[in-house]
Amino acid sequence: MICRLLRLLAIVVFVGWFVALRPQSLGGPAGWILVAGESMEPTIHPGSLVVVTRRVDYAVGDVVAYRVPEGNPGAGGNVIHRIVGGTADDGFIVRGDNTNAPDIWRPKPSEIVGALWLTLPDGALPLLFLRSPIVVASLAAGFATYLVLGLLAPSSLKDARLADIERAPSIPLAGGASSGPR
Repeated sequence: MICRLLRLLAIVVFVGWFVALRPQSLGGPAGWILVAGESMEPTIHPGSLVVVTRRVDYAVGDVVAYRVPEGNPGAGGNVIHRIVGGTADDGFIVRGDNTNAPDIWRPKPSEIVGALWLTLPDGALPLLFLRSPIVVASLAAGFATYLVLGLLAPSSLKDARLADIERAPSIPLAGGASSGPR
């Protein structure tokens, strides 16, 4: 009964993640941003993990993440700032809550990754740790070891079981039949 409930819970969690939190790189609606700078303090602190979701439209006051345009320093990187003006047609004026000047870029809706949905303070730290080369290498080595031992173990266990069956004594049953090897 408990196993069924755990399986059902796992399915519900997976479906919820798939629908609401699946990253855009996997075709989902969510963008995951690891915040490194201080430009959005006190709203968002460095080391936070921010989840943004796509919207049909954006408005002044929305905190959005957008990609730095090609041909600029940091091209392809994400910036998370607040919309303070502009329009969808001409591009939005954005700036950090902790800065006085607007950004030099004017992102249009097609360049916006999404609007702020959830902030996890210090949530980036565990992800940065898990992405470190030593952790990735250790996990890969552990998985490879598991595969190798898993592939070797079944045949040795099978051989041991067959040997046990061959050594098992024959037990007479009613009607002249016997259990065990012949």
